[in-house]
Formats: sequence, structure tokens, C-alpha cells
Amino acid sequence: MGLIRVIFELFVLYLLYKLIFDFIIPVYKTTKQVSQKMGDMQNKMSDHLKQQSNAQTNTSTEKASKPGKSDYIEFEEVR
Repeated sequence: MGLIRVIFELFVLYLLYKLIFDFIIPVYKTTKQVSQKMGDMQNKMSDHLKQQSNAQTNTSTEKASKPGKSDYIEFEEVR
């Protein structure tokens, strides 16, 4: 009976080893890598949105400025 119990315990330990090193650790590493990539992508998106909003602010302030007299073209009304 003692030999069967030792073999069973070794088998259970082997299964735990395989579970940990072939499943849990790779899943943990992949999850960590994916979350890091998502964070990088979110940072790039926020930087891009900031650049776009800055560009829109610059163009809107240029458009909002009062045009000079030379910006107008005179025309005659035709009837």
C-alpha cells in the first residue's frame, strides 16, 4: 500500500508541476504583455488626441482673428 501511495503522490505533484509551468505561468506572462501593450496604445491615442485638439485650437484661433481689410475683395452688384 505504501508504494502505491508514493506513486500517486508523485503523479499528483507531476500534474501540479505541468499545470503551473505549462499553463499558469504562460497565461500570466501573456496577460501582463497584453495589458502593457494596451496601456502603450492608450497612451499613443491620448497623445494623438492632444495633438489634434492643439491643431484644431490653433486653426480656430487663426479663423477667429479679425480679417484685415486686404482680405476682402470688392465687387459690384450686377442686376
